[in-house]
Amino acid sequence: MCYSVKSNSNLAVLHLLSQLGSGFDIVSSGELLRVLAAGGNPEKVIFSGVGKTRDEMQLALSHGIACFNVESTSELHRLSAVAVDMQLTASISLRVNPNVDAKTHPYISTGLKENKFGVAIEDALMIYRTAAGLPGIRVVGIDCHIGSQLLDDAPLLEALDKLIELIDVLAAEGIVIHHLDIGGGLGIDYEAEVPVAVGDYLTRLFRKIDLWRAEKYQGVPIKVLFEPGRSIVGNAGVLLTRVEYLKPGSEKNFAIVDAAMNDLMRPAMYQAWHGVQAVVQRGGEAIVWDVVGPVCESGDWLARARTLSLEEGDLLAIHSAGAYGMTMSSNYNTRGRAAEVMVDGNVSHLIRQRETPEQLFALEKILP
Repeated sequence: MCYSVKSNSNLAVLHLLSQLGSGFDIVSSGELLRVLAAGGNPEKVIFSGVGKTRDEMQLALSHGIACFNVESTSELHRLSAVAVDMQLTASISLRVNPNVDAKTHPYISTGLKENKFGVAIEDALMIYRTAAGLPGIRVVGIDCHIGSQLLDDAPLLEALDKLIELIDVLAAEGIVIHHLDIGGGLGIDYEAEVPVAVGDYLTRLFRKIDLWRAEKYQGVPIKVLFEPGRSIVGNAGVLLTRVEYLKPGSEKNFAIVDAAMNDLMRPAMYQAWHGVQAVVQRGGEAIVWDVVGPVCESGDWLARARTLSLEEGDLLAIHSAGAYGMTMSSNYNTRGRAAEVMVDGNVSHLIRQRETPEQLFALEKILP
C-alpha cells in the first residue's frame, strides 16, 4: 500500500501510516520531504505526476525511492539523462492510460484519452521498448490510475484486464514486469453513497490476478500496489466552524460561518456535498439554510439548502473533510489556515498550529 499523500499530508498522519507499514505515493518533491520528515521509508515511495522537474528527479534519486511512475516519453528521456548524470539507475513503471471511464466527476477522472495523465495504452509497448534500451533506466512495473471517488469497482477491473493483456505482450518481448500498480480512487460515503466494499473489490481483483498468473506464469506471483488516499482519511476528519451571523432573506437564508472556501475548496470547485451537523443539537424550529463563509466570492459556500436549527455562536461540524480539506486550502483574503487536531481515543493532540497574519506575509518585502 502506497498512501496517496496529496489527500492529507500532515506529518502526524504520515507518521502514523508509516508506523503501520505503509508506503507512499507522492506527486512533488515537497511531498517526498514530508514523507522523510515523518519517518517514512523512501524505498517504499513511488513518484507520480505529469510534470516532474529535474530537481525533483535528482532529489528522489538521491534518496533511493522505489519507483517513478513515468507519464510521457519526454519525461522518460529526461529521467534517463538525470540518472546517468548522477551515475544512478531509476526504477520506472509507465502510467498507462487505458481509456476507461471511471464514471466520476470530470475534474477527478484521469483514465480517458482526453485526460492529461499517463501514456495511451496503444503507445505503451513502443515506449516500454524505448525504456528498456535507455541508460540509467530499469523497467520494474506498470501503473494505472483512472480516477477518484469511484463507487463501483467495474471500471477498475476493466482497467486491470487491459493491463494484464499489456503485461503479456511485454513478456513476449522479454520485458518483465515485477509489479502491478492498480492505483487508488475508491470512493467514500459523502451523501448516502454506497461505495464498493474494499474486501469485495480485493477478492475479485486477486482472484483475477491469481487465475491469470496460474494460467500464464505457472503461478509465479506478481507484486500488487495500491494508492489509496480518500478512502483512508476522508471520513476520518471534520472541519469545525462557528456560526457568526444568521441572515434570513426572502429568497434564501444564510448561515454565515467563520470557515470559507479557502478552508474547504471542494464545494466551490466540484459542487461537492458535505454533511453538516450542529455539534450541540438544538430543539428549536429547523429551517433551510445555506452555510456560507466570509470570503468575497459568491462561490464561497460550504453547504446549500440544509435544514438546521441554529443560533449565532453555534459550532458546526462539516463532515468528510479529512481528504482534500487542508491540502487544498489556501490563504485567500489573507486568511490563516485552520489548526489541525488529531484525536486518539479521548486524547486530542494539536498537530498543526493555526497560522497568524504575520506568518502569511513574513516572506514579503516592501520596495526600498
